Amino acid sequence: MNKPLRLQDQLKIAAEAYFQSPVRKITSPGGSGRASQRLHFDDTTVIGSLRPNFRRTHLEAYILQRLDPFCDDIPVCFGVVENIMFQSDVGDRRLNREIVDYDSGDQVAIAEEAVAAIFRIQAAARKTELADTLPHLGSNTDWIKEFVQGPQMFQDFLEQGVPDSYPVQEIAALLDCPATQFVKWDCRSGNAALDDDDRLRWFDFEYAGMRHGAEDFAWLIGDETWPLDGETMLDIVEDGFDPACGHSRADYLDYLHVYTVLHCIQRLRLIARDAPKRGWLEQERIRQKDDLGLHPAFAAHLCGVAAYFADRNPLTYMLAPLLETAEAAFRNILETGQA
Repeated sequence: MNKPLRLQDQLKIAAEAYFQSPVRKITSPGGSGRASQRLHFDDTTVIGSLRPNFRRTHLEAYILQRLDPFCDDIPVCFGVVENIMFQSDVGDRRLNREIVDYDSGDQVAIAEEAVAAIFRIQAAARKTELADTLPHLGSNTDWIKEFVQGPQMFQDFLEQGVPDSYPVQEIAALLDCPATQFVKWDCRSGNAALDDDDRLRWFDFEYAGMRHGAEDFAWLIGDETWPLDGETMLDIVEDGFDPACGHSRADYLDYLHVYTVLHCIQRLRLIARDAPKRGWLEQERIRQKDDLGLHPAFAAHLCGVAAYFADRNPLTYMLAPLLETAEAAFRNILETGQA
């Protein structure tokens, strides 16, 4: 029986047939086990993706092709060969690694461009039929219930229960919103890159769909490796707000406050789940591998961001003391080295 071809061999054969040019080498921008690889031709590079779920590959290609006439903030999809997608290489300077090398002023400028690009992508989607064809994300009752009950994690982590004043039903009602806006989803900073001209583009659209719209910014703000604080990021989103998004500014920001708190808590749940099994990792390794932020400094930062947003909304303000206590606990781990 013939052995199945390795991922890189499959990509090489398909790419050479599609582009009618020899592939000189293949490198792994996200690691050798990732579905996307960088294919090096004589005069250019292309990203080839063979995802475990072929439906997501075709969905991503469809989205990129529909957005392409209206947006330059994304890769260009060259085509799909069976279940392999070829797209333009947006650069190997991942945003999650680049941002930490800049001073605070330049970090703000880069963050402003990252936010502006998300708003532009969403605006481009409104010029297409994507709203009629894409799946609605987080639309079932069980998903919302699980998301809203995320703060229960503090019972195990801090041995402190969620206050009785936490309004589960009101928050669930807020999150059960019409799916009117395109969302890229997974807008962690490892899914954007800068090219040689410092042009920022977002990539990895296989999880995209329809929802409120503010979720994309919560993914960025609540990325534990993202160095900017909550106040700075909220100012950036407020300044970049697109009034054509279908929401009033006040309602949009109210939703963003609540969703960001719960998204940060979801990330904290992942960290609390994996840290005992995997241990704390080096920050640079986490950024290099675009891995879960298993470092007490990242977890503490995430708590601080969540506490800031929690304190700004009457639906979540009672969570702020829990988040501040959790932040202090992670700072103590950082200082003492004792979990």
